[in-house]
Amino acid sequence: MKSILPIFISAFFFLPSVQAQIPLAAQHAFDHALRLEAKHFHDAACKEMESAIRLYPSFINAYSTLGEWYFNEHAFSKSAEVFRRAFNGCSNGAKQFSFPLAKSLVYAGFAEEALNYIPNNGDKNWQAIRRQANFIINHRGKAWNDTVSVLQRTNSPFAEVYPCISTDEQKIYFTRNVNGIDEDFYYALKDSCGGWFKPKNMGSPPNTPDQEAAQMISADRHYSFFTKCDNRSQNGWENGGCDLYMSYTADSVWSQPQSFGGTINSPAFEGMACLSPDNRELFFVSNRPGGIGGMDIWVSKFDNGLWQLPRNLGPEINTSGDETAPFIHPDNYTLYFSSTGHDGFGGADFFMAKRKNDSLWSQVTNMGEPLNSTADENSLCVNFSGTKIYFSSDRYNHVGNFDLYEMNMPLPLQPKPMVALNGYVYDSLTKERLNICSIYVREIYSGNPSYHFVSNRGDGSFMITLPSGKKYNWTTDRISYMNREETIEYPKSLSGSIQEFNIPLLPDDYLAPINDSLIATFQFPKNMAILTPADKQKLQNALAPFTLDAKGIIIQVNGYTDNSGTPIINEQLSLVRANLVAQEIISLGWNELQVQQKGWGEANPIAPNDDNENNRSKNRRVEVIIKR
Repeated sequence: MKSILPIFISAFFFLPSVQAQIPLAAQHAFDHALRLEAKHFHDAACKEMESAIRLYPSFINAYSTLGEWYFNEHAFSKSAEVFRRAFNGCSNGAKQFSFPLAKSLVYAGFAEEALNYIPNNGDKNWQAIRRQANFIINHRGKAWNDTVSVLQRTNSPFAEVYPCISTDEQKIYFTRNVNGIDEDFYYALKDSCGGWFKPKNMGSPPNTPDQEAAQMISADRHYSFFTKCDNRSQNGWENGGCDLYMSYTADSVWSQPQSFGGTINSPAFEGMACLSPDNRELFFVSNRPGGIGGMDIWVSKFDNGLWQLPRNLGPEINTSGDETAPFIHPDNYTLYFSSTGHDGFGGADFFMAKRKNDSLWSQVTNMGEPLNSTADENSLCVNFSGTKIYFSSDRYNHVGNFDLYEMNMPLPLQPKPMVALNGYVYDSLTKERLNICSIYVREIYSGNPSYHFVSNRGDGSFMITLPSGKKYNWTTDRISYMNREETIEYPKSLSGSIQEFNIPLLPDDYLAPINDSLIATFQFPKNMAILTPADKQKLQNALAPFTLDAKGIIIQVNGYTDNSGTPIINEQLSLVRANLVAQEIISLGWNELQVQQKGWGEANPIAPNDDNENNRSKNRRVEVIIKR
C-alpha cells in the first residue's frame, strides 16, 4: 500500500552472506519454497522450507526466511521456535539469531524469557526490545475489560484503514486498498440493528486512478481532507509526492480536490489530516525537515483568513520513531494517535494526550490492551459521545493486511463530554438562509479563546461542538447584517446529544442607516491578486475629495470572490485582495487605524454565480467604502 506507512519494518531478519557448502537437495528445497511463496502458496512454502532445514540443520538462510514468514503472519510462537532451533543448531547461532529470537519471544508473550537473550549494551535496537519486554511485563494483567469486535460487513480480503465516523454516527468512511493496488475511499451506512450495510465506493470525485487515503470528514460534513499520492508533478508539492488535499460539498456532490499549496505541502510526505471541530486547526503527518523523528505530527492554524506555517507538536508528542494518524476529538482537547516511538506492546500502538494550552500537551498515555496488541494499530477515530472507538489493525492478519474493529471506550480514555449544536443562520425577515456567517463562541467563566465557526455556503448550516455543563457567550458577524450576541448553557445531562440551534439575523438597514459611501470597486482576474497602475490611479482619485486628517472617517475595504473553488480558499483569496488595496491606501498617507479590511469570500454576490464568466467576474471584487 503506497500511502500507508510501513509502521513495522522487520529489519532484524537477515540473510547472512557467508555459509558452508549447502547440500544440493537442501538448496533445491529452499529454492522451491521461495517459488511457492512467490505464488502465494504459503502453507506449502513453509513445509518445503522445513524440508530444507531437515536436509541441512545448519541452513542459516532457511531459518531466517522461515522465521520471518511466521513472524509476518503473526505466528510469533512458531517464529520463536524456528529461531530457537537456529540459535542452538547453527554455527555462531547465538550471535546470528539472538535478536530475532528475543523479539519473537516478546511478541509471543514470553517477555521474561526474552530478557535472557537481550544483552545490556548501548545498541538502540537492543534497548528498544528491552523497553518493550519490560513494558509488557509491567502491564500484564492491566488490560481493559472491554472486548474488541470486528466491524461487521466493512472488511474485505484487502486492507481497510483510516476510519472516520460521522457526528451522528450513521455513516463511517474509510480507505480500502482495492485489489492491493489502488487506494480509494469507501463509506458504509448504519443499519437498524446497529451493524453496517455493505460499503460503497465514494466515486469520483474524490476518488481517482491515483492513490487517495486517510480521509477525514469535518464535523459539519462539508469538508473532506485527505492524502493524495502519485500525482507526478515537477514542483514537488503541488500535485506531487504525497500531499494534503481538500474537497468541499454544499449538499451531496464533492468538488474537485484542491491542493493546500506550498504553505502546508512540501517536497516531503504530508498526509493523514485531521481538522479541529471549529475548522481552524489542521493536524497532519509529515517527515519534513525540522521534525523530531521520522514521521511527526504537525499543526497549522487558519488565522486572519490564511493557513499559517505548520508547527511541530513537539517532544511531548513526537519521538525518534513515527507518529501517525492524529485524531483530535470534537472536544478540541483530546488527541489520539498511533506511534512506534513511545513505549508499547509492539509494532505501532495507540496513544492519547490532553491539551494543556495552545501549544503544550500532557504526558502521552498508552491506551492499553486489548485496544493495543503486539501487531500494528494503524489508525483510529472516536465517536462524538466518546463512548466507542473505531480503529484499524492487522492483529489477526498478515503484516499490513488491516481490518476495521470497534470497542467500547474505557472511561479513563474518554474525551470531555460534549454537546453538538446543529442548525442554520437565516434572515429573520425573509427567512432566507445566510451563508458565510462567522459565529464566535467564548466560555464565559474561564475566558478561554473563542471558537470560530462559519455557516456553510450552500445552505447556511453549521455544526458547533462544545463541552457540556458550561455557559457560553456567542456573537455573529455577517456582511450586510447586524451582529447578534446571546448566552447559552447546556447541562451535562445533554452530553453526547445533538441539539437544534438556529440563528436569525436582522439586516443592517433594519435600523436607521449610517452614512456610508461606496467610492470605488476593483475587479480581479480569477485566482489573481494584482493592482494595476490604472487601479492605483483610480484609488487615488476616489480618495482625493477626502482630507487625510479628517476625523471620524473610517475606510472599509471589503474583498469578495465568486463561488468557484472552496470557501476556505476563497476567504483567504478575498482577504489577500483586500489587504492589497488597504496597503495601497496606507501608502497614500492614510492612518492605518482608519483603514479596516475584511475578506468575505463568496458572500454578498452582486451578480449570479452561473456559467456566465462576465457575471462571475463582477463578484471577484474589492469595494472601498467611506464610513462617516
